[in-house]
Amino acid sequence: MGKLTRVGLGTAVVALVLAGCGGPGQVGSALIVGDQRVEVGAVQSTIDSALAHKADLAAQSSQQIADADIARYVVGGEVTHALLAQAAARTGVTASADAIDATLANTDDQSLLLDRTLFDGEELRSRATDHATAVALAERYVDGLSVTVDVAAATTADEAADKARALAEGGPAADAVLADPRTAQKGQVYRAAADPDTATTVVFGVPEGTVVRFQPSPGQGIWLVVKVTDRQTDAPSGVPPAAGTIDRGTLASIGERIAQADGGPVQLNPRFGAWDPTRLTVVPPGREAGSVLAPGA
Repeated sequence: MGKLTRVGLGTAVVALVLAGCGGPGQVGSALIVGDQRVEVGAVQSTIDSALAHKADLAAQSSQQIADADIARYVVGGEVTHALLAQAAARTGVTASADAIDATLANTDDQSLLLDRTLFDGEELRSRATDHATAVALAERYVDGLSVTVDVAAATTADEAADKARALAEGGPAADAVLADPRTAQKGQVYRAAADPDTATTVVFGVPEGTVVRFQPSPGQGIWLVVKVTDRQTDAPSGVPPAAGTIDRGTLASIGERIAQADGGPVQLNPRFGAWDPTRLTVVPPGREAGSVLAPGA
C-alpha cells in the first residue's frame, strides 16, 4: 500500500466568539488539554497581539486572511504548547536556552515563518521554545519509535467511518474489513527513523489500540483507516542514528506527534472551532480531516 503521506471577522467578533458562554468543562475556559486549562482571557491577549500584525501578514500573502483564521491558528498553537509542556514534564526532555536562541536566529527555517510575522518578544520566544522542544523530543526518540498497524482504504467519509467502527470493534467485523488485499493490509510496521514523513502523521500520534480515519490529502477522495496494534519508543531501528539526517521541520512535526500520543484529551470551546487531531490544528466545525477512536470507545 506504500507510505502514509502527510499531509473576515473583526476583533470584536473574535472576542465574542471566544468569550461566548459555555465551554469545555467550565465557563471561561478556551481549551482544556488533559487536566490543564487555558482561560479565554489569556488566549484573547495572544490573539490581539497576533491581529496587531495582520497588515504584515497581508503584505506577504496574495490571499485574504480572516481574523477568525488567525484566531484558530493562535488557539492551535496553545494546544500544541500544552501538549509539549506535558511531554517535557513526563519525559524530562526540554530545550536548552542555546537551542531556543538558535531557533530564533535561524531565519531560514520555514517552520516559524508565520510565527515571526504574527508575534514578537516573549510570545515569539515561547513559540520558538515549543519548536525546539518538539525537535528535542524527536531527537531523543526517533531512532526507537515505531508503530505496527492494520490499514484499510476507503473512497468516502461514510465508508471510512464504517470501517473505523469495524476495526475498533474487532472480531469478525474487523476481519471482513481486512480480508481484501487490494484495499487492506495487516501488520504493517513503520519506523520513524526509516520513514520520517509517515512519522509526522496521526498514525504516530495515538496510543496503541487506537483507530484513526483520515485523508492524507484532504479533498482528494481517498481515506485511510488505521488501527495501531503496537507502538514502541525503544524498538531497535536497524539503521544508523537518524536525527542528524532529518530536517528540523520534520523533526519538530515528529516531536509534536510524540507529545500528542501520550498527552491528555483535547477539548475546545466550540464557539470558535474544532480540534482536528489528524492535522494538529483548529478548524471550522465540520472541516476536520478525520477522527480518532480511542481504545474502548
